[in-house]
Amino acid sequence: MSSSQQSGNKPGNILIIKLGSLGDIVMAEGAIHDIRLHHTDAKISVMTTLPYQKMFSRCPWVNDVIIDPREPRYRLDQMITLRNRLRKYNYDFVYDLQRAGRTSFYYTWVWGRSVPWVGKAKGCQYHTERIPGAAAMDTLALSLRNAGVQTAYALQSNVDWMVDEVDGILSSYNLKNQEYVVLIPGCSAGHPQKRWPHYAELADHLIALGLRVVTAPGPDEVELCQSIPGDMLLYQDKFLDYFKLAGVLQQAAYIIGNDTGPTHIGAHLRKRGLARMALV
Repeated sequence: MSSSQQSGNKPGNILIIKLGSLGDIVMAEGAIHDIRLHHTDAKISVMTTLPYQKMFSRCPWVNDVIIDPREPRYRLDQMITLRNRLRKYNYDFVYDLQRAGRTSFYYTWVWGRSVPWVGKAKGCQYHTERIPGAAAMDTLALSLRNAGVQTAYALQSNVDWMVDEVDGILSSYNLKNQEYVVLIPGCSAGHPQKRWPHYAELADHLIALGLRVVTAPGPDEVELCQSIPGDMLLYQDKFLDYFKLAGVLQQAAYIIGNDTGPTHIGAHLRKRGLARMALV
């Protein structure tokens, strides 16, 4: 443990790094909860990327959100700007939940190994390698335990705080007080192999059984969802944000989706469902 922890004075200015993606952030929510419980009175900031700023701004376990523009590391001017910006906050402790090459680079570039660091950066004070064959949440939990953090929630994220009221949306599609199944046919554009190609046939089968079927596309999934029988949910002709999507998922009777962010939201709302996992 660091000297401040050994003396019983836990650090008071904490940085958590979690840049993305949506599913990974949802799975890290429990670890962030545990960090909050460990540093009850600390100011906890999260460094993330712009798409997740609003999500972390609502998260009850953090006080502040800062944005990493993720400029290329060869842009030395931008790296110097980032280093100066982060150093001015005088963080006492850093939890690197992203555990990537980029964030390990920050360990030496920004702080020169001077700040206690939890992650996989070579030489950091609380170094933890990924557990071979284990889920990412297991490695996060082990990483926290190695730093002396009790892990009551690291393996059971709960994103109830994401849920918006969506009765108006459901009523506009005549889904209020109806049992409906949410299909999540999309995934990150960088992982097309995760897309199961048979959601249209599945939707036909579910509708034949008398069930309502809905999809809620992201910006890159409209054409895909238009090919699937059922209702494609929008809000004022716009895509549902993460919070309205969580509201729709919370009231679903069942969720079937690919290995993607919205499926993880449903899982950590403790909804019944099925996730189709692809070997990558």
